[in-house]
Amino acid sequence: MRVVAGELGGRRIIAPEGTSTRPTTDRVREAIFNALGSRGLVDGALVADLFAGSGGLGIEALSRGAEHCTFVERDRAALDALRDNLDGLDLDDRSRIIAGDARSAAASLDVDLVLADPPYDFDGWVDLITSVRADTVIAESGESLPDVPGWTAWRSKRYSRTWVTFLERDR
Repeated sequence: MRVVAGELGGRRIIAPEGTSTRPTTDRVREAIFNALGSRGLVDGALVADLFAGSGGLGIEALSRGAEHCTFVERDRAALDALRDNLDGLDLDDRSRIIAGDARSAAASLDVDLVLADPPYDFDGWVDLITSVRADTVIAESGESLPDVPGWTAWRSKRYSRTWVTFLERDR
């Protein structure tokens, strides 16, 4: 896995051994951040990477100009890989790691953009999305997301087995 674009473009990101995480492919990350960039939603943003795994989504956001990213992950092997990635890419001063449950942390994070890539069998989307403070949520899932009260999906696209849905808070 590698950082697709930005100041860290081409740099490698390590993932933990085994099947505890499902890293987002380079192709999907590129599509996500091209869409976000076209709306000016990354540069200078405060970002949360929920269910962060090795940090690929949040690291891509930082590489493309996000001001800060809070990574939330509870798997021990993923946390080790995440720490190694942030240290190896010299991103410690622009990031924070919360070792814990993403659903619990989501409501307390004061951010502009939430990137959420939980396990495919995750079924808590409505509760998670309605609890965040951000105005934009990018959700990766194994199936199309249910409607979320107070939120509008402005884009939803399938990439092989992954659905990516872009949501914005209703005003």
